[in-house]
Amino acid sequence: QVNLVESGGGLVQTGGSLRLSCAASGRTFSEYTVAWFRQGPLKGREFVSAIRWRDGTTDYADSVKGRFTISRDNAKNTVVLQMNSLKSDDMDIYYCAAKLGWQDHRMPSYDSWGQGTQVAVSS
Repeated sequence: QVNLVESGGGLVQTGGSLRLSCAASGRTFSEYTVAWFRQGPLKGREFVSAIRWRDGTTDYADSVKGRFTISRDNAKNTVVLQMNSLKSDDMDIYYCAAKLGWQDHRMPSYDSWGQGTQVAVSS
């Protein structure tokens, strides 16, 4: 397992931007898939985006495609989710997750999870 710590959540107006970071400690991400999920009240965890560390392959949920960008910083062993044009539907707790391999990366069957960071969007 990898120890994950998210940061960067907060309150933003509709149309605004936030930048979430997921930092790993304990080991490097080199053979991992790192993903962002989000979860609101009475909902399951919803896939947002993922990146395969080895070659930078990315994937996005249709609901965020074109607005969110996932990237990695090798030197800092960190994954960043840049969120632009935020909407009220984006308001949730966002979780970073990591696992070995890319298969089924949209499913919340990850070995390691962060504690979550709140994203709030006001109109």
